[in-house]
Amino acid sequence: MGKPHQKTIVFITGAFVHHSCWNEWKTYFESNGYHTIAPPWPHKSASAESLRNSHPNKDIAGNRLAALTDYYDKIVRQFPEKPILIGHSIGGLMVQLLLQRGLGVAGVAIHSVPPQGIMTFKFSFLKAGWGPLGFFTSVRNSFLMSFKQWKYAFSNGMDCDVQKEAYYQFAIPESKLIVRDTITKAAKVNFENPHAPLLLTSGSDDNTIPASLNYSNYQKYKNSNSITDYKEFKGRNHFVLGQPTWKEDADYILDWLSKLP
Repeated sequence: MGKPHQKTIVFITGAFVHHSCWNEWKTYFESNGYHTIAPPWPHKSASAESLRNSHPNKDIAGNRLAALTDYYDKIVRQFPEKPILIGHSIGGLMVQLLLQRGLGVAGVAIHSVPPQGIMTFKFSFLKAGWGPLGFFTSVRNSFLMSFKQWKYAFSNGMDCDVQKEAYYQFAIPESKLIVRDTITKAAKVNFENPHAPLLLTSGSDDNTIPASLNYSNYQKYKNSNSITDYKEFKGRNHFVLGQPTWKEDADYILDWLSKLP
């Protein structure tokens, strides 16, 4: 097996945000010798502004977790060597699902939506998730987070002008069904299965995915006999990829990858 810096990284985007959220991460890891890609989800290749203007978008509304995992499965299998998988939020969940299939040489799940069976009743989690679940609304229409919802679920604690800039740069419509799928068998992980090295990170200020939820996710792997690590970062919200501190997180991940056997 080649050294980690010779590997490809596949960045897997989470829900509600445009895949360009990885741009600075791609530049950072490419400057450290990696080849990187950040493929858009199906029906999301247009600009963030164009996607918002397409709302309600029935094609996006039809995205489902099982099909999305298969979509990334096909992308990952195209490489001659297993790539490193790095995902955020639902992208972090897909990292865990793809490692279950033996498809990555290593995985990093950043503020990951947890696999099936891991829940919390923390108020911030319930408040942030209620709108995207879209109960009592048509699942044939996409969900677009309002700026008010964005400020609570993603960019809490940041300057209002910065929050607004981030919203217009990255916020896009989402499938209500794919959010609901995260509590179904489509999100099932057998935690005792051997898996490639996995790092789970969390943020102390994340309202959408509280750090306690990521830690519970981490603990589920304790009987896997595989490398599984956990790191909580202070002051990180769900917009962790774009916070001013993003490079500290990237540095930690780079160092973790460099130390793998």
